[in-house]
Amino acid sequence: MASQAKVAAPTKIRRGLWREIVKKRWAYVFISPFYILFLVFGFFPVLFSIYLSFHKWKGLGPMEFVGLKNYTYLLGVGGKAFWQSIENGIILFFMYVPIMTFVAIVLAVILNSKLVRFFQGYRTMIFAPYVTSMIAAGFTFRLLLENKGGLFNVALNMLGLPGIPWLENVWWARVSLCLLVVWGWLGYNMVIMLAGLQTIPRELTEAALIDGASPVQAFFYITIPLLRPVILFSVILSTMGSFGLFNEVMALTGGGPMRATLTTLVQIYNEAFGNFRFGRASAQAYVYFALIFVLTLLQFRYFGREG
Repeated sequence: MASQAKVAAPTKIRRGLWREIVKKRWAYVFISPFYILFLVFGFFPVLFSIYLSFHKWKGLGPMEFVGLKNYTYLLGVGGKAFWQSIENGIILFFMYVPIMTFVAIVLAVILNSKLVRFFQGYRTMIFAPYVTSMIAAGFTFRLLLENKGGLFNVALNMLGLPGIPWLENVWWARVSLCLLVVWGWLGYNMVIMLAGLQTIPRELTEAALIDGASPVQAFFYITIPLLRPVILFSVILSTMGSFGLFNEVMALTGGGPMRATLTTLVQIYNEAFGNFRFGRASAQAYVYFALIFVLTLLQFRYFGREG
């Protein structure tokens, strides 16, 4: 009798669950498009790319199973461009992320101050580049930074200074890319910092000022520590962005000169849709994912600690 009761209990649960599903069938029908689209365009491509990373395929014809060759290929001479793109991402990170993050914090503190009038207008102006097409901005920067005829070099020549090879020199090409990225993403980071600042009670800063602390001391010893989680969030996004720059690179430099501005996302794109090596591109994408995942964990581990 006891065993029969144990068998009957799950059966009743399944019947009750099925009755609930039938009862709410129209609700499930109305929310089903999201899940169908997610499975088709989200979940399936992830599974297919994992499968593809173990095959050789040019987009047409049968696939050839190659095992781990697409991954071991990255350890040899063939992976030189991929690892250079990783190196470029690290260099770009240190070139623009600290400066952009600090300037975003300073601007957020200024706009959060009671002394600033019409702060909504200033916030909108600083945020506006973020909603601008980065392709259009990239081409505009390219015209401004041309070696001959570019507005920047024309202004330098008028001052009696020699022109700068903005897009022809390895160092200056990276500087140019960083200028474009900071211009486009500074407002976004500033808004994140501003939202974080508005959660910090003003009384803490005011109390420190009354006790004799200078505004600079209050900024570094009160505002920055309390803003730490928001700063960490912004830096993690910027880290992923440093390796995943695409529109900015394609519009401004194309990855040159000498692959100096080639980012990982552009490299994967070139491998897939330029060389039609979809298996190798998938393997590079998952190695890239693993590196970003580990780097994010390290940032949480060493910079996300309290105290």
